[in-house]
Amino acid sequence: MPRDSKTPLIQKIAHQARLSFRGLRAPPGQDQAVADRLAQLISLVTAIRAADLKVAPPTSEPSAAAAGLQGPPGPQGPPVTYMHICETEVFSMGVFLLRGGASIPLHDHPGMNGMLKVLYGTVSVHCFDKLEGGPSPAPPLFRPPLAPADTASVWRAARRSVTQYSETSGPCLLSPARDNLHRIDAVDGPAAFLDILAPPYNPDDGRDCHYYKVLVPAAGGRSQQGGGGGGGVAAGGSPAGGLLVWRGAVPRPPRLRLNQTTPPGPRQDCRLRRRHDP
Repeated sequence: MPRDSKTPLIQKIAHQARLSFRGLRAPPGQDQAVADRLAQLISLVTAIRAADLKVAPPTSEPSAAAAGLQGPPGPQGPPVTYMHICETEVFSMGVFLLRGGASIPLHDHPGMNGMLKVLYGTVSVHCFDKLEGGPSPAPPLFRPPLAPADTASVWRAARRSVTQYSETSGPCLLSPARDNLHRIDAVDGPAAFLDILAPPYNPDDGRDCHYYKVLVPAAGGRSQQGGGGGGGVAAGGSPAGGLLVWRGAVPRPPRLRLNQTTPPGPRQDCRLRRRHDP
């Protein structure tokens, strides 16, 4: 895509995101106009590079363990940093920067569409769908057993894909019905990606971010609780058609210490009204 336009590419993306997601009702496959607008947005997002946002991988960094991924914060800062670009009632946009070995655990995007475009490095994205039917009606026994209140938050889910994305890849897409749960891992070093969500998270409108654990029941009711995206299911241990994911009262994982900052260099004006900072 030509780079000689006077309008910064990030502003073109913001404008097209507003057009693509404003008043979105039908899935893209059911409305040609919606599909065309989304295709234009995908084309713009595919062209974005780290230099457009003045971000670059660190020249050197400690490992995730040395940076305090498992322990208390160290002088190197948190393993995940979020750079806020803009937010409207239609969409939010920002950049996540991950240290080598860092992860954003399994989480959801209730009723939301999304795009993830790697700017540098490589990320592995584990995508899940909640299966229809709501919470699992009869989750298997676990040791230690889940509290009665927690069993209502055990859902059947299917792992759809595990895919690696780099700066030369197209964007990873999610919708309210497909790939809506995902976990993101930095692979073989630091990584950064542009993140667009439409509409943005808003707990007041029922769009809060929930974290999940994959439950791996074993034969005879014994179980393991894996990290987001981890593990398989023992034969006969899960309802037909998928894994079990537990939302329960899972707080933001302590090892996900999210630092918020702003992009370096001149501020990127998306020329859109901002509702509030996340």
